[in-house]
Amino acid sequence: MSGMFIEVTVDAKIADDRELAKKLEEVCPVAIFDSSGETLRIAEENLDECVLCDLCLEIGPKGAVQVHKLYE
Repeated sequence: MSGMFIEVTVDAKIADDRELAKKLEEVCPVAIFDSSGETLRIAEENLDECVLCDLCLEIGPKGAVQVHKLYE
């Protein structure tokens, strides 16, 4: 995980919500979310591209998606 500045987590309660997963995938400008499987997947290979736009935080219920900064 060297070079990573953030970690994105999704509440397990919404991970299999297909509609929400698709919305997250559509709103993210850097393809961090992948809704092509049975459950939402975080594309860890794209995390270093995150621009901290917070669009994903606005899509679902409060706290359902979290962006954790791994720096100060």
